[in-house]
Amino acid sequence: MTADPTLTYDHPRLAAIYDLDNPDGADHDFFRALADAHNARAVTDLGCGTGILTVTLARAGRTVVGIDPAQAMLDQAVARPGGDGVEWRLGTSERIAPRSADLVLMTGNVAMHILAEAWPRALADVARGLRPGGRLAFESRNPGAEAWRGWTDGPAERDTPAGRLREWTTTAPPDPAGIVTMACRNEFLDTGEVVDVEQRLQFRSLEQLTADLARAGLTVAHVWRDWARTPFTGAASEPLMVVEAVAAPR
Repeated sequence: MTADPTLTYDHPRLAAIYDLDNPDGADHDFFRALADAHNARAVTDLGCGTGILTVTLARAGRTVVGIDPAQAMLDQAVARPGGDGVEWRLGTSERIAPRSADLVLMTGNVAMHILAEAWPRALADVARGLRPGGRLAFESRNPGAEAWRGWTDGPAERDTPAGRLREWTTTAPPDPAGIVTMACRNEFLDTGEVVDVEQRLQFRSLEQLTADLARAGLTVAHVWRDWARTPFTGAASEPLMVVEAVAAPR
């Protein structure tokens, strides 16, 4: 048995099961509708992963760019149906070209994976990459809901596209910066391979998000508590914040 400690999804077996755990759903419907509603002719999906959403954004008259730091995820993206309709880039927010996008998306937990000082740098890159009046949309977790309390589980076994998997997760409470650390062990029983993943997610309040966006030149237009566009009120019973922010005219 071998252990392969990794800090990202840049592992072929983890990339192979990503879509199983993160299928197309109401969140993707929201982002597709947003692109259509704002007639976005150029969309950048930052942290695109395997491209399960990204490829569905491509259409005649629209260019789509998918950016991700994990080569294993991009390998899945390139190979999927529709993958040839997207420009894939390996890297992070610095790969966003200036004034190149009408809409930038950070879906799933992408925004929360960008930690500490990397966060304001990423927002500055996004703001620089948006055309005047362009829009950033992303989701984040309401820290008041304390979702991390339910993130320790397992061990459990299941069948996956990468074979039989035994997995479990141990989650530490947030540190003073709001960063939660999850230690995830993945044992692929068919091969004996073990992949240990440490995930770190930073919880930010709406007030912090609003201030961070403002410093980057982005103004919050809407905050929703669900994919049906119900306004977020800040209650602890609302675990999700879906943020839309607009770039200032220049």
